Amino acid sequence: QVQLVESGGGSVQAGGSLRLSCAASGYSNINSCMAWFRQAPGKEREGVASIYGGGDSTNYTKSVKGRFTISRDNDEHTLYLQMNSLEPEDTAMYYCAAVYNSNARRICLSSYSPADFGYWGQGTQVTVSS
Repeated sequence: QVQLVESGGGSVQAGGSLRLSCAASGYSNINSCMAWFRQAPGKEREGVASIYGGGDSTNYTKSVKGRFTISRDNDEHTLYLQMNSLEPEDTAMYYCAAVYNSNARRICLSSYSPADFGYWGQGTQVTVSS
């Protein structure tokens, strides 16, 4: 059974940095799409960044480009999100998600939605104060 466990959230001031981690277990398929989503109170869950396979193919939502970096260590089955220059608007619960099927690459590089992903972590809270 696939399990995703996030860690690394916390409270920081605007301009600060955080690094989120997502430890995956129960699978060993690098031909997968993994992504970070976030959901702020009263808002829909939105995709932040995605990464496919060995890590050469990444996709970012416009608001985080140049500030966030997604990466993955397939040997350690871990997904990361390095978040720099954090802004109060980045405050949200952050979720790790994964999909393992023949559409994984297409999903990763497209305008994906939460419905495209079959596996989810429990979330980690990020709070950025001004």
